Amino acid sequence: MSGSESIGRFSLGSLLFGRSDAPASDAASARTNADARDRDVVIEEAANIFKTLGHEGRFLILCHLAQGPKSVGELEGMLDARQSAVSQQLARLRIEGLVTARRDGKTIFYSLKDPRIGELLICYARIFGGDDRRGP
Repeated sequence: MSGSESIGRFSLGSLLFGRSDAPASDAASARTNADARDRDVVIEEAANIFKTLGHEGRFLILCHLAQGPKSVGELEGMLDARQSAVSQQLARLRIEGLVTARRDGKTIFYSLKDPRIGELLICYARIFGGDDRRGP
């Protein structure tokens, strides 16, 4: 089961609170251990993605990659960072399964591997990027 399929199997209430948003029936209230394990896997996957996004450098790299494939050199210039720092963060993003690499001659181009990351960044921009941000 892919990550997006497993997320689709649970309602927000189920993911966050271990309950269904639908009225409980005898069948629905009999949660199986397999469903609980599936939910735990989905929650762990989401938490790992948020941990990865919690690093400013990785977050910025993903924002640039959401606009299309980029080489390490391009990312260096965009981030005003050393090649070694950019490469280190790209390696972490590859390990986490969030980016993919494609070699073209001597140049390696990186792009988003998981389209859900692009969706997440769009949500971020919608929430935090507007001029009409309201404080609490």
